[in-house]
Amino acid sequence: MSWLAKLYETYERGRQLAFPPQEQLMPISHTLQNAHINMVLDGDGNFRRATVLQKHRVVLPATEKSAGRTSGESPHPLADKIQYVAKDYPEFGGRKKSYFSSYEKLLADWCASPFSHPKAKVVYRYIRKGQVVADLVRAGIIFVDEENRLRAYWPFETDKEHPIPPIFKTLPTNPKNKRREKDQPEVEPGDALICWSVEVPGDQNSSTWDDTGLQQSWIDYYASLSEVVDFCYIQGEDLPLADNHPAKLRHTGDKAKLISSNDSSGFTFRGRFTDTTGMQALGVGYDVTQKAHNALRWLIARQGYRNGEQVYVTWAVSGKETPEPLKSSWELLAADNIHLQEERDDTEKKPDHTIDLGNTFALQFRKYMAGYQARLEPNEQIVVMGLDSATPGRMAIIYYRELLASEFLDRLERWHLDFAWPQRHTIEVSEQGKKKQKKEVVWPVCSPAPRTIADAAYGDILRSNETLKKNVLQRIVPCIVDGRHFPRDIMETAVRGACNRHNCEHWEWQRNLGVACALYKGYYIRHPNTDKRREYDMTLEKDRRSRDYLYGRLLAIAERIEEIALNVAGEKRPTTAARLMQRFADRPYSTWRVIEPGLQPYMQRLQSRRAGFLVNRQKDLDRVMSLFEPGDFLNDKALDGEFLLGYHCQRQHWRDTQDNDDKQDNDDNKEQKNNRGEG
Repeated sequence: MSWLAKLYETYERGRQLAFPPQEQLMPISHTLQNAHINMVLDGDGNFRRATVLQKHRVVLPATEKSAGRTSGESPHPLADKIQYVAKDYPEFGGRKKSYFSSYEKLLADWCASPFSHPKAKVVYRYIRKGQVVADLVRAGIIFVDEENRLRAYWPFETDKEHPIPPIFKTLPTNPKNKRREKDQPEVEPGDALICWSVEVPGDQNSSTWDDTGLQQSWIDYYASLSEVVDFCYIQGEDLPLADNHPAKLRHTGDKAKLISSNDSSGFTFRGRFTDTTGMQALGVGYDVTQKAHNALRWLIARQGYRNGEQVYVTWAVSGKETPEPLKSSWELLAADNIHLQEERDDTEKKPDHTIDLGNTFALQFRKYMAGYQARLEPNEQIVVMGLDSATPGRMAIIYYRELLASEFLDRLERWHLDFAWPQRHTIEVSEQGKKKQKKEVVWPVCSPAPRTIADAAYGDILRSNETLKKNVLQRIVPCIVDGRHFPRDIMETAVRGACNRHNCEHWEWQRNLGVACALYKGYYIRHPNTDKRREYDMTLEKDRRSRDYLYGRLLAIAERIEEIALNVAGEKRPTTAARLMQRFADRPYSTWRVIEPGLQPYMQRLQSRRAGFLVNRQKDLDRVMSLFEPGDFLNDKALDGEFLLGYHCQRQHWRDTQDNDDKQDNDDNKEQKNNRGEG
């Protein structure tokens, strides 16, 4: 249960930090809810006006039971749904059961205690009049039909004379209950949550949900009601224990709980414990569980990484900022990516990205990490936690690690350096004299984000398979935080996806290619067998003689020749090398015997139009062919992911040295024209 202790400590530290009001930790004995209607009262408990709220979340007082309620009767003490706060709800044909009696009793007990608050007393004085629904109808907030029953839908045609009132757009619809004539979803007015404002002369803050004095009043009153005092496993002393633990951790509609015990039915603990509350199995103090869950809810809202219903959150117990482990280095270094636009200034010389590209990125990223190393003490505690729910009511911790700050930063840095490779990204570039920015493709060196890895490996399958998406991320997280070796099957799936170019858009294939190369490089840096570990440069290794790498270079050269020849002729179609890439990966030698003869017509076309370019590419072909070891070229065994590294590095080499290549091409053309007497 160390996670509870760490979250409790985080809450205590976080309350001492200076956050803006909207980012403050939520007080204990309160819950977060979406409010739909704000009713304004005067100091004597008289109704003044009401407004419909759009996507407005409020912090409202709650009991243990009401904070985690999913069904049944369990009122909040102040702000709650119409079926709780309105005594006249049944008189207007409310379809839900009225729980006004229990709500009134809870509020009355609070107001009669020594911990009462003037605003709570005003609300109590008003709700006893039994005219909440009547006032809302007169104010035009909710509506009734000819039989004086609450309307569940708007019966008129939507036009300028009869626009749909805001309440029908605000309340959640129930698709199961539909109007027969037009199949229109219905809402239930009884589900509208009412929050209160009390306008008193001299009080600048009328809203009850922002009043810290009222919040503390409820906290003190509710603490005085504690009856069960026993040993708390977190604090290690006798404290008032929690009977019900909070929900709504990931969002306001989240009903799943991390701690839940109910042995009154099903007998989960039968034969081990004699009580029906579960407290013999585990005792957690009320104050502890409230603060720990509030801290977790706050952390998820501020810095949680969401993957559907799956959530990962990383934090320092001290409350200091930490780097997010599930982001790519491109996202982490976003502030430093301004130089990408500056490089496009023609008056400045572009840097040569072909020189020590890996070391350049490593230096940049280490400078970024040095900032966190300066802010975080080496022995500070960092926690990484993953949550998911298999059912709507039960949540599990699927991943949990406590690390020292120095250990966490070292592992994060190692991940980004091991899996760094040029990745395709799009940036917006301002053009001189134009307001609209144009998009430009760049290939910065960075590590791919786990979400991008999953998309590159499994593509469209993820859209219909939520479980697969969660499992992939769950397997990647330990590679980042624990420094484990990368799963071979995910790497190989990404490699196969990069070879199959026809099932995706061109930009998507380019992204998949960069991801596959990064995973292959990182996998072999961390290979579980130390004898098989090897490293690759992120630039073209002209002296590497491995068969797979050389075949990748050959494919890139062949594709480049045909690509330029098609461009010269104004044709737009895939090259032979692109169409046969998957076959080339499976049978390189036999496929090359198809690709190479097919280049001859394109070479003849380039001979007259781009002779200099053709000469350079023929030289490239000769150099690569000369590097094959005897017998390697004739070997038709399938290629592994290394061929993608050779292919991508060869393409990237031309992209980074395009200016020099074009200059050489022009010089060669001029020389040939002079030789023919055309200059």
